[in-house]
Amino acid sequence: MSDVRTASTTDTDWVRRYHPSARPAVRLVCFPHAGGSASYFHGVSAALAPEVEVLAVQYPGRQDRRAEPPLRGIEELARGAVAALGPWAEAGPLAFFGHSMGSMVAFEAAVSLTRAGLAPRLLFLSGRRAPSRVREENVRLRDDAGIMAELRELGGTETALMDDDELREMILPALRADYHAVETYGPRSGAAVDCPVVALVGDSDPRTTVEEARAWADHTSGPFDLRVFPGGHFYLNERVGAVLDVIGARLRSAD
Repeated sequence: MSDVRTASTTDTDWVRRYHPSARPAVRLVCFPHAGGSASYFHGVSAALAPEVEVLAVQYPGRQDRRAEPPLRGIEELARGAVAALGPWAEAGPLAFFGHSMGSMVAFEAAVSLTRAGLAPRLLFLSGRRAPSRVREENVRLRDDAGIMAELRELGGTETALMDDDELREMILPALRADYHAVETYGPRSGAAVDCPVVALVGDSDPRTTVEEARAWADHTSGPFDLRVFPGGHFYLNERVGAVLDVIGARLRSAD
């Protein structure tokens, strides 16, 4: 594996390293949910370091990138991530973890890297149905109150921020763009990976059923595993320890 300083020269606005490790066994790339940001994974980074170094993806239009226009397509988000992650993939093994919208971005990025001969070692896809399981959704067409109602129903970490007028105005443009990306996403024909895939889902998620999550098996030629946790769409907020146990065990077995 190349020294981490070699890869760090390729850092872009897309990658955050909260706990750099000189020689990690693997790097776990984490892709946030709609409206989410890289800092959502700060605690995960601390918990897994130094054996696993977390690279948290920061999408345009939020936090320190809030001056940039948010992107409105999953493919656009994946292309930006792939451009930043390509050199990291060449420097050493990567695994991907995505939650909700992040699962879609992670999958598209993994497909692109696989075609380039840089497939991730493992792909963890959380809180999102497989691309082959389609629902009609229109959150992107709602007014601001409608989008906030969706957030409150799902129970995401941004819900409390919606009560602050200034913060709400900062978050809503990126959030609306994210919902546009999610609801207009259509994977390329035959899009699949060849690495192991682990799907994770809450047993009472209103946006993804267990069977819809199980359908991710159709999008890999590698091994597939499904893990079901008690909880809703953001089950992982209450089950951090259990989720990290799954991630750690699977990364160690892959190694």
